[in-house]
Amino acid sequence: MKKLTAADLELCRLQGSLFEKSPTLCDCSSPVFIRRFMNSKLAKRFDDASLLCESSTLRSLAAELDEQYGPSSYGSVRYDSEALYWMGYLYRYWNISFGLPSKRIYKIIQAQELAELYYPYHSLDPAQAIERICEAKNVSAKPPAPSDGYVQEGVALLRRMHERPTYEYFLIEL
Repeated sequence: MKKLTAADLELCRLQGSLFEKSPTLCDCSSPVFIRRFMNSKLAKRFDDASLLCESSTLRSLAAELDEQYGPSSYGSVRYDSEALYWMGYLYRYWNISFGLPSKRIYKIIQAQELAELYYPYHSLDPAQAIERICEAKNVSAKPPAPSDGYVQEGVALLRRMHERPTYEYFLIEL
């Protein structure tokens, strides 16, 4: 887990503020806004922290989502502004501290599920909340190392070959 810098925390606060203000900036429901955001080009800019080099307002960031997906008034569910801030902050904290892209994090826990966890988890440290979510969903908070899967599969294959040193051949007549 990466220790967050002041710039990282600023990204968390910025995304939290964008989520918090989303009911006034967008006509769509909160779950639709969050789904759009977490899969957007804007989220990728948050992921690589290039957004810190820009001068943007919350309104202009919300307008980028409308440009990418088109304006929408779909849905009527609106989450509480405090819950929205926490959700935005937590999603970004997860991205920065554990290195998962926003799109992958959203696949692990979608807006509806995260909103239900606001009251039990909002007073926890973000890292603790993320760990509990991952435990409950039986997933790893971190991305797998690129070679981990290959090494494990290779070792398992070598063990099977060692246990059965003889091979059977079948003759098929046509």
